[in-house]
Amino acid sequence: MKVVIIGPAYPLRGGLATFDQRLCRAFTEEGHSSSIYSFSLQYPGFLFPGTTQYSSDPPPENIEIHTLINSISPLNWISTGNRLRKEAPDLLIVRYWLPFMGPALGTILRRVRKNRKTHIIAITDNVLPHEKRPGDMAFTKYLLKSCDAFITMSDEVMKDLRRFEKTKPAEKVIHPLYDNFGEIIPKATARAILNERFSFNISSTEKIILFFGFIRKYKGLDILLRAMAEPDIREAGIRLLVAGEYYDDEKMYLDLIGKLKIADRLILKTDFIPDSEVQYYLCAADAVIQPYRHATQSGVTPLAYHFEKPMVVSNVGSLPDHVIHEQTGLVAPPDPSSIAMAVLRFYELGEDYFIPHLRREKKKYSWKNLVNTILGLSHDIQK
Repeated sequence: MKVVIIGPAYPLRGGLATFDQRLCRAFTEEGHSSSIYSFSLQYPGFLFPGTTQYSSDPPPENIEIHTLINSISPLNWISTGNRLRKEAPDLLIVRYWLPFMGPALGTILRRVRKNRKTHIIAITDNVLPHEKRPGDMAFTKYLLKSCDAFITMSDEVMKDLRRFEKTKPAEKVIHPLYDNFGEIIPKATARAILNERFSFNISSTEKIILFFGFIRKYKGLDILLRAMAEPDIREAGIRLLVAGEYYDDEKMYLDLIGKLKIADRLILKTDFIPDSEVQYYLCAADAVIQPYRHATQSGVTPLAYHFEKPMVVSNVGSLPDHVIHEQTGLVAPPDPSSIAMAVLRFYELGEDYFIPHLRREKKKYSWKNLVNTILGLSHDIQK
């Protein structure tokens, strides 16, 4: 089949781009012709909370990427849609993660549909956004009505989807492993590399937990900081490594750190983490902590599975569906005391206790499974 993916890709950075590139490669590995249509302008500067939208890593090899879509130019939406209509792929897969993208992507898809050939399947990372804004419902409806079928990666998103589209085909698939960040390396080696590059001064034996990814309010870093101030955590000598860029008010977190007097328990690397460095942070940690206030699915979970790192997650959204309590990690309510108790329980059991369970469970997280589910939906679509 001829497959086109619409979504972020290099030189854009972040988890969506990483996912799209890995999915494109997975279709190629299965013998299909695949390419990505990405954004020449993804977000206007005033809407982007980070420092830059662009990657400092080298481009991915052997992936065809068309940097074309302008998210705020209706003329561009029409011309891109017309180009894809003429290209007439058998299957078009569109990533939908934010209502802001609804007008652009919905207009492109409506142009494509005029060829009466291309099947359109949306991977809906979010149907309802984490932070609500005017126009969310209308933009989402506009996008969803232009699609033939849907993939979700959590029951929460499937439930949201069915509020809008009650009859079109939809399947839930486990978020595949991020297996493109390198292999597992020894913990001591990873810590030595971070020490050398960033002067972290992490010893080979101390207890290190990791908060990884963009810092946004719903991810609950403030809850974790308060957990770090719990007396038993202090007494246990546990340190927290925060690796990810602020997409929220930095001052709020720094003020909280000062108020709690926990600066000596923290290692802060609050810049964007390039793909080439991800393995060092994951491999340096004992466990990955996701103290989210609410969640659909998380790309951090399959990342932790790939590097065989136990997780402590809050019992919100789909997080407990993918972390088996006291097997692949621990599940706790999203409050400081409960998170602290779960971290202490992790060290009581020991990292090695979780490894066999992680290795068993990670086998479910395959890209081939996602590809086959998408192809199955495509075959089921009645044009």
